[in-house]
Amino acid sequence: MKYIFFVLLVVSTHSFLNAQQSSVKLNDSAMSFYKNDPQRALLVLEEALQISEEKTDHLQIAKSKNNLGIVYRDLGDFEKALHLSTQALNTNDSVLKASAYNNIGVVNRNLANYDEALINYLKALDIYQAKQMKSEIATTYNSIGLVYSYNDINNKAIEYHLKAKEIFESIENKKGISEVYNNIAIIYANDGELEKALDYFKYSLEIEQALNDKKGIAESVNNVGAVYYYLSEIDSALVYFRKSLAIEKSIGDMAGISASYNNMANVLIEAGRLNGTKTYIDSAMYFAQNSKIAVDIESALHNYSQYYEAKNETKTALSYFKELVVFRDSLFSLKTNEKIAELEIEYQTEKKEKEILSQRADIAEQELELNGKNTQLLGLGVLAIILGLLGYLFYSQQRLKNRQLQKENELKDALIKIETQNRLQEQRLRISRDLHDNIGAQLTFIISSLDNLKYGFQLPEKLSNKLKSISEFTSTTIYELRDTIWAMNKNAISLEDLQSRISNFIDKADLASNNVQFDYHTNTSDIENFKLSSVQGMNVYRIIQEAINNALKYASATKITVDFNYSKNQLTVKVIDDGQGFDLEDVQFGNGINNMKKRAHEIIGEIVIVSNVKHGTSIQLQIQDLKENTSNDV
Repeated sequence: MKYIFFVLLVVSTHSFLNAQQSSVKLNDSAMSFYKNDPQRALLVLEEALQISEEKTDHLQIAKSKNNLGIVYRDLGDFEKALHLSTQALNTNDSVLKASAYNNIGVVNRNLANYDEALINYLKALDIYQAKQMKSEIATTYNSIGLVYSYNDINNKAIEYHLKAKEIFESIENKKGISEVYNNIAIIYANDGELEKALDYFKYSLEIEQALNDKKGIAESVNNVGAVYYYLSEIDSALVYFRKSLAIEKSIGDMAGISASYNNMANVLIEAGRLNGTKTYIDSAMYFAQNSKIAVDIESALHNYSQYYEAKNETKTALSYFKELVVFRDSLFSLKTNEKIAELEIEYQTEKKEKEILSQRADIAEQELELNGKNTQLLGLGVLAIILGLLGYLFYSQQRLKNRQLQKENELKDALIKIETQNRLQEQRLRISRDLHDNIGAQLTFIISSLDNLKYGFQLPEKLSNKLKSISEFTSTTIYELRDTIWAMNKNAISLEDLQSRISNFIDKADLASNNVQFDYHTNTSDIENFKLSSVQGMNVYRIIQEAINNALKYASATKITVDFNYSKNQLTVKVIDDGQGFDLEDVQFGNGINNMKKRAHEIIGEIVIVSNVKHGTSIQLQIQDLKENTSNDV
């Protein structure tokens, strides 16, 4: 039952709005109705962005991009939402920057990147507290509570939710109160207090209906259905899930649609009603993969496994279960809770230290002003001149103290940053040692055991070939593990080191492919002082590795050329083959090309693929603005 998930509350534009309206009005209008008509809101915001770009209005450009990011987030397109709100950070408006941080936090929370989510929420909270924006402070408290709730740190979650509730009630924010009750209800439900959870969910639903917020109504309806499921009232649960699905479809929310399909499939499997259930799972997986929703992909894989197990198709059930285990391992780290707690402690400690130093400076300034006033009252004649000189000397002393306090603050910030980097490096080295000593040794033992089986026993040819395939796959895994350890053991990777690594890989590929000619061209001038972070270096290496492997496996190429070029702070890598090529309009990209694009996006790079049938393929990676002596792997 644990895989039923509660949902967290968080025509041409000229036919709707006059073409002469400003970008400001278009933005405000779109955000007033985007919850109930997100597709229309996207059209209005795109027009606002176009007007802002024509006028080179940087503030409105950032505002339009962030608003687009918020709408795409609600529609479940998290990759596009993250890209737009990250671009919106390029603004001097602190409130707009806080909104972008908040949206980036929500996206990372939905993608199960909880440490990144918390970092961005805390950045937003700093700005809102400085501006004394009560509603935004409460919303951010509520969001931080969700991060702790997802990681089963319920005492901290409730602490932040109650902080948010107190502020929302003081300003009579009904929407905020609804979200708080919804999130607290989820904690009660997860703790088994279902009747109490149901009451809170229904209260939240009443508020959303009064506000006529379609997305909020859909989410509350879904949550009520989930409680009925846990109460074993299957038919009632299905009724609510279908209502939620209908509303989510009407507003085009892919995340909500995926969750509703998963919930209905899970209920039907538990009830033994398997007829037509797989269609629901297929739909859930389709929408979850399109929007990259981690929890819904995990839920769909679990539903597949349970469905085939219920049909006594154990082999297929086991296959999906293995895929589920691999997917979970890729998402969740045993250190997640520790990281979140560490970030919270670092943030609170740094914040208190800065507040103390600021208070000291304020007190010094106040003392200075008070002494100045006393000097004016006593200042007559020569005595006034003498007191004035003493006041000036005292003022200079206080200014010197303030400068010293400021330098102390800067020094503490630098020490905190250095300590954090040292801890990250220690963790990286410890993890690389564990990978080498434990996983590497285990994989080597597997290869040895397989070889003993092949040579120690008279095995059927089919089984012998299978063992050989497993041995080769394990050997490949060891090579990839070594590459990963190589990157983890470095704070920074020089371009020469990366070129050497690529050259070694090409030499191995050349030996394994008799009918393929390899050409490797590099320029090694003026690169001694330029380095990549370990993340950048590993991703560049993997992209080149994937491009060469694709050419060998699928292109039937006779010649593969690799160009490695660095010039004017720009790294350009090309992998060109003379193979059979493919039609970019017709072909559906597989995991290999999609992984290359994702890796390029992660290092703020650009990848361009050009291919024509029977005329080969060219894959080009560009990374702009490389900095000299880069050493921080952040």
